[in-house]
Amino acid sequence: MITPHTLNRALMILLMTVATLWLVIPFTMAILWSFVDPAAPWTPDHLLPPVMSAYRWEFMWENSLLKPALLNSYTLAPLAALVTFVIAMPTAFALGRYEFRGKEIAKIAALLPLVVPTFVTAIFFTSILYQIGLAQYRFSAILFAHTVLFLPYAIRIMSVSFEQVRQDHINAARDLGASAWAVFRVAYWPALKPGVLATLLIVFIKSVEEFAIAYIVGQPGFVTVPTLVYASLGQDFNRPNAAVLSLILAVPNVILMLFLERLLKSANPALSSGKG
Repeated sequence: MITPHTLNRALMILLMTVATLWLVIPFTMAILWSFVDPAAPWTPDHLLPPVMSAYRWEFMWENSLLKPALLNSYTLAPLAALVTFVIAMPTAFALGRYEFRGKEIAKIAALLPLVVPTFVTAIFFTSILYQIGLAQYRFSAILFAHTVLFLPYAIRIMSVSFEQVRQDHINAARDLGASAWAVFRVAYWPALKPGVLATLLIVFIKSVEEFAIAYIVGQPGFVTVPTLVYASLGQDFNRPNAAVLSLILAVPNVILMLFLERLLKSANPALSSGKG
């Protein structure tokens, strides 16, 4: 007789197996395609590439727009993360610390921009940027668009973090004569730290991976890694080159997401504030 415990364990093993295969197979295929030698194409009659070399990696580094794309992507992403975080803080503080009529509606309204497809948002921003004369400054225009586009993530994460701050710790610190900075350090920061890092990492990753804004607003002079992937796979359909770019785009973000998951697991809401 199968017990509920055995059934749950079997289902969990099955789920983990499917999830692992779902991740491992695409990465394995991308790695294999990225090492296909152009002198010996990988045809369906071969299980593995007949000849493997690092030619594609060397070619993409030396003879493509990969260098400026990396520079643009990894300059834009941290700036977008910082600007988005700063702009989101007042709204997140109000939603997390104050009680007012319509608060839940305001929380939902802050997330509504996520419903709009990014291509629609990109076209909308392009029109606005041309009207205000910012479209010619492509880096600033994309930074502005990314900031607005990712504000819902920052507002939601930080508002939840502010909700975790315990009022009794704040009151205790004030009763002991702590300065405003000391109150923030001992009562606010322990609860906010995971949310701050999560916000910065998520916005950073979303900015690096974002395609529509960079493609529509940035054309023709501004290139990022996602637009290069599209050029290799969408326009030219060069699968090995696209595999190289996909790995360059995905692997750092996967590492950051694993770090973020570990960070969030280490955050204990019961200990969300320090001692006064």
